[in-house]
Amino acid sequence: MSQKSFLAVDLGATSGRVICGTLKKDKLVLEEILKFPNVLVNIHGQFYWNIFQLFSHIKEGLSLATNKGIQPVSIGVDTWGVDFAFVGDDGALMGLPFSYRNYTQKENTESFANQMPLDALYEKTGIQTMDFNTIFQLYALQLRHSSQLKASNKLLFMPDAISYLLTGKQIMEYTIASTSQLLDPIAKNLHPELLDLINIKRSKFPDEMMFSGHVVGTLTKDIASETGLNEVPVVAVGGHDTASAVVAVPAMNSNFAYLSSGTWSLMGIEVPEPIINARSQQANFTNEGGVDGTIRFLKNITGMWILEQCRKEWDKQHVYSYDELMAMGQNATPFQYCFDPDDAMFSNPTSMTLAIIAYCKSTGQEQPNTIGEYVRSIFESLALKYKHVFNSLQSFASFPIEKLHIIGGGSRNSFLNQLTANALGIEVETGPAEATAIGNIMIQAKTAGYFQNLEEIRKFVRNSTKLESFLPQDKEQWQQAYQQFVERCHL
Repeated sequence: MSQKSFLAVDLGATSGRVICGTLKKDKLVLEEILKFPNVLVNIHGQFYWNIFQLFSHIKEGLSLATNKGIQPVSIGVDTWGVDFAFVGDDGALMGLPFSYRNYTQKENTESFANQMPLDALYEKTGIQTMDFNTIFQLYALQLRHSSQLKASNKLLFMPDAISYLLTGKQIMEYTIASTSQLLDPIAKNLHPELLDLINIKRSKFPDEMMFSGHVVGTLTKDIASETGLNEVPVVAVGGHDTASAVVAVPAMNSNFAYLSSGTWSLMGIEVPEPIINARSQQANFTNEGGVDGTIRFLKNITGMWILEQCRKEWDKQHVYSYDELMAMGQNATPFQYCFDPDDAMFSNPTSMTLAIIAYCKSTGQEQPNTIGEYVRSIFESLALKYKHVFNSLQSFASFPIEKLHIIGGGSRNSFLNQLTANALGIEVETGPAEATAIGNIMIQAKTAGYFQNLEEIRKFVRNSTKLESFLPQDKEQWQQAYQQFVERCHL
């Protein structure tokens, strides 16, 4: 295999990167070209994404790639889910896109339920009910008589908006559209009844539903000239970052579950068809589109968000390294405090530490007093919630789940990885940490003809990645802790 390079634009909810992936013989070599923050903008109590700043950083990353002598085969873009940008009649973006962090209250969801019961919505879409799903965002904007919504010509999901800025082409990529709770999972297109219900015309969205592995377009002449690149193709990858990440799971067979660990944790299995029934609806599992015709049957779990927000508070007094925080957590006494990470009070509180204290008090527990106690309570609560979701997931799987693959940035957290293995009682294998960027790059490489299917891609990723295995310990202690967790959290 001759050396070929691909550029991944990977935008998460807290940071973004431009990463170069080069196929060298039988391995993938990554180089981070540029990392930049993605900071919410608070304007009069509303949270927005600064898409113009993000695009400026992306162009800077492409220019740096040129300076390094990289001329990529193609470029791919992935982002977080559900959010979208408005485009006017003249093709210009209409201001900053709203952030899903605006939609954490249940009023909009409950109001929507008066129009259509949520179980009926799930039956039509197979998507986990979350207050910030695109359908509820659009419903809320209708209730607010949003001028942007009324005046816009098109709505573009976030990765499609970035691709549009790069190419001038408007498309709707399947995996990102599937996060909206507007998609018919069988027809794999927007559900006309749901659009009618929220009074949104189908013409507000691009005509073309594009599946991963197709070319969106090429860099515009202006962007090519500004960055020093050729008019490089931009490929539709798994536009939803988790869809790209799952491509990079280094599994040796199909009997696995994955946990994409970052600001959010997403635990699931890969299935050929949606699983939509009363039981999956009650358990609040989601059926999102995957690559190569797969379905990602998964559940969203609040992940490192809680620690990230606590750390911002602690940094005001003293900046601790991540290693220092882990050491303090490991030294704290086990199983003192626990909470449900998905409780609404942790969605976007003014103070995360005070939210943890409030939860503990409301459930008859003492409160954490040291940073180490906070860290340990966060990680133990996450591991116990993972077990709760894993148990439910196994009940839906048609195969025995033999191993959990943890991918994404959270896979570097050895402390949490061991706690997760302890809680679940099965082997946990971690890596790659850069799963989203790797999956993005691998889809581009498949589009260029270097791979035929997911099996070949995963074998290649496994050969390119240093993996670590964690075996369960302290089985009886964790079983007792889990029972206490379920009782305290009313799960």
